[in-house]
Amino acid sequence: MDQELILRCQAEAQKWLDSDKYDAETKAEVKALLDNEDKTPLIDAFYQSLEFGTGGLRGIMGVGTNRMNKYIVGMATQGFANYINKAFPEGGQSVVVGHDCRNNGRMFAESVAAIFSANGIKAYLFESLRPTPEISFAIRQLGAVAGVNVTASHNPKEYNGYKAYWADGAQVLAPHDKGIIDEVNKVQIEDVKFEPNWDLIQVIGGEMDYDYMTAVKEAMIDQDVILRQKDLNIVYSAMHGTGRVIVPLCLRSWGFQNINVVPEQMIVDGDFPTVVSPNPENAEAMTLGMNLGTKLNADLVVATDPDADRLAIVCRNPEGEWQIINGNQTAMMFVYYIIKNKIALGQLKPSDFLVKTIVTTEVIAEMAKKNNVELRDCYTGFKWIAREIAISEGKQKYIGGGEESFGFLPYDKVRDKDAPASICLICEIAAWAKDQGKTLYDLLMDIYKEYGFSFEYTINVTKPGKSGADEIKQMMVDFRGDKAPKEIAGSPVVLTKDYQTLVAKDGQGNESKLDFPATSNVLQYFCEDGTKISVRPSGTEPKIKFYCEIKDTMSCACQYTELVEKAKAKVEEIKKSLGL
Repeated sequence: MDQELILRCQAEAQKWLDSDKYDAETKAEVKALLDNEDKTPLIDAFYQSLEFGTGGLRGIMGVGTNRMNKYIVGMATQGFANYINKAFPEGGQSVVVGHDCRNNGRMFAESVAAIFSANGIKAYLFESLRPTPEISFAIRQLGAVAGVNVTASHNPKEYNGYKAYWADGAQVLAPHDKGIIDEVNKVQIEDVKFEPNWDLIQVIGGEMDYDYMTAVKEAMIDQDVILRQKDLNIVYSAMHGTGRVIVPLCLRSWGFQNINVVPEQMIVDGDFPTVVSPNPENAEAMTLGMNLGTKLNADLVVATDPDADRLAIVCRNPEGEWQIINGNQTAMMFVYYIIKNKIALGQLKPSDFLVKTIVTTEVIAEMAKKNNVELRDCYTGFKWIAREIAISEGKQKYIGGGEESFGFLPYDKVRDKDAPASICLICEIAAWAKDQGKTLYDLLMDIYKEYGFSFEYTINVTKPGKSGADEIKQMMVDFRGDKAPKEIAGSPVVLTKDYQTLVAKDGQGNESKLDFPATSNVLQYFCEDGTKISVRPSGTEPKIKFYCEIKDTMSCACQYTELVEKAKAKVEEIKKSLGL
């Protein structure tokens, strides 16, 4: 083990013991790390400062500079407050503060509100846990200049996080992201003003819930189909999180009357006792919902992750078994319905536009092209979709956008992915399908038959700790250098896009510039047979992701299972080609 690194971490830990800013409980935990013969936990806790990135903070809870705790959260908030006060020297500004169901979430949120208030900034603090999209909505509704949501989204229970928002209700972008990061990096623990100014903290709740629910109804396209299928049998799970109250209420406000909830997962619990991980991307997390759906003969099962920005959908296949709809398929269904029914109802305008992220299925691009609807590609993360909405405000209308990781935003009242609104709309889509004697599965097959079959699969390579971070960094260097693939699974690479240099290169070596507003550490390989591979390190977890998209043709629904198996076999070939 690197002795120099151990000494550096021991010195950082000793600072916590020597300072009077840290409480006795924290110091006891730090001392236990120092006394432990195994220095790995000490190194992981202190080898770096938990980075305040463009989206905020996310990390494992515990003591140390590389952990989520009230001191790291405090320094981040002090830096954020300093930036706001520099940006608005006239004063009198306000922020919105919320949190989800995670352990320590309320404590962190109250600390954030206290520090903002101590710096002369009014804090609208939600009375209890609320969905991420409602935080985004509240910022715009209240005219706040910024916001913070304490959440680690769908990460395991050991994590918590801190999402930073700006006045448009979106997570911060340039130039504010760099400005906030610079201010946060200047802050020392001695600079943090922890004592609240109670005159500048206002608790909010029910009135904002009502306003948000009213806004969600703007995502509705055809209420008549809902009224005809008001008894659509819906099972919903909150996965122990923030959707537990608002989602059933929103569904009822849309006109749905047969809403059944998974009782065990309606209990607020940051330990997520009924799932291995509260991630809608994991099939295991949907087990209880599917069991209840079987018992009640439900039409579909839907769920939200802990902060209710992502959704999961399960529908029945022709054999009557539950079929989990993945994130790409979810986005495809939304876009298909939005285009088709806005055309049918005369609502689609030439200035309307859609957005998808670069790693999301290209089937959506085919849909937009065939129907002459503008589609924009952007980086992963809803702040980039929000940017596209912002730059077109007053000129063009945003009608929907999504990403492969189970996030969709079907209207422009919120500037982050919105599971309550999306769940209401997917239930409208299920009602529309049922009106025609179809299920969501049948609808998916219709899409594949019209636009071609596409199989998407994400390979996650997890590399925890400092050594893992170094390995991920080296993998990206290798893929840009000597290990850049010339062919993948037997098909030549005909186009490579490097978003770090903003250069695209075809198979003959000809280069062109990529028109994107910033650089990003992402690589994409496009193959002759239509395969697309996107490579990017996760910004929130210790992993590197390989997004695979495999194309084929589909003439009838009976081919689906066969094509999926064929595509899965190709994924294994892709892994070998990439050395995974």
